[in-house]
Amino acid sequence: MPADHVRETAGPRHGLPDRAPTAVAHPNIALIKYWGKRDERLVIPRVDSLSMTLDVFPTTTTVRLAPGGRGDVVTLDGAPAADEPRRRVIAFLDLVRELAGRDEPAVVDTRNAVPTGAGLASSASGFAALAVAATAAYGLDLDDTALSRLARRGSASASRSIFGGFALCHAGRGAGAAADLSAHAEPVPSDFDPALVIALVDSGPKAVSSRAAMRHTVETSPLYEAWATSGKDDLAGMRAALARGDLDAVGEIAERNALGMHATMLAARPAVRYLSPATLAVLDGVLRLRREGTPAYATMDAGPNVKVLCHPADTARVGEALLAAAPGCSVVTARRGPGARLRAGAGW
Repeated sequence: MPADHVRETAGPRHGLPDRAPTAVAHPNIALIKYWGKRDERLVIPRVDSLSMTLDVFPTTTTVRLAPGGRGDVVTLDGAPAADEPRRRVIAFLDLVRELAGRDEPAVVDTRNAVPTGAGLASSASGFAALAVAATAAYGLDLDDTALSRLARRGSASASRSIFGGFALCHAGRGAGAAADLSAHAEPVPSDFDPALVIALVDSGPKAVSSRAAMRHTVETSPLYEAWATSGKDDLAGMRAALARGDLDAVGEIAERNALGMHATMLAARPAVRYLSPATLAVLDGVLRLRREGTPAYATMDAGPNVKVLCHPADTARVGEALLAAAPGCSVVTARRGPGARLRAGAGW
């Protein structure tokens, strides 16, 4: 199996109470977005999506069973988790316990190297790491497809972070159990290895959560259905471009898909706007790079921060241009990264 898709393990997955498996997962950036769900309870996306898992901003999560405890304990970056993150983690643990036929509470400790809730895919890395650590703690031995399906219940984008490199998340077929079974990610084989220069213009939490923004956009934007339909052609074009390693085609498709997604939000009633003046300045900087002969293409998730695809040899030039375009921002360079995995030797 390619290194991108290997989960490191340090022994049998027996979920014994005195052991605390630790998992590491990385965020992924969707090159073809899924924006919107058709089943909120099962977290079934409305459209297929395709992403690149990064080698930066990992989430590290440890799950220790606590037999006899009064309930689950959830900490995030060393502090008790806020109400909504805690609720989502406990709901996810309930799914794992149901699969395992067990009822012990757990102590969950999560450390994010990425700002949480800033449109930098912290939920993708977070729930992918939680899926791997929690299933190990409760004695489940799931293959990658089942892990991806489970991670999706925490965050649809987390289904893709189970895999390294490029991954395609299927939106699923039918409804109910059939949709749940068929909505999962799978790796997309490709030797293409671009760089992604991330312009951090604002690492603070978003004023409007992705969940709320998705629901509002789907319900009120007159542009949404047209964007979702055009995404099918974008996905086909993206898969072909990845297969031939064509940066210009990959970048052009990713940029138009992302800008189209933000257009659907701007057309929502009332509008949802994540684009800040610094975001627009960075986008202008990307256009200038192209006019000057440097292949560079922007993509954005639900937030103000911009990710720029480019050739690895051009990262310094691209980073300098983004810093000049938006003084005060910072840049981080990423490449394709590994899938979610258990970390060897951490109490397991």
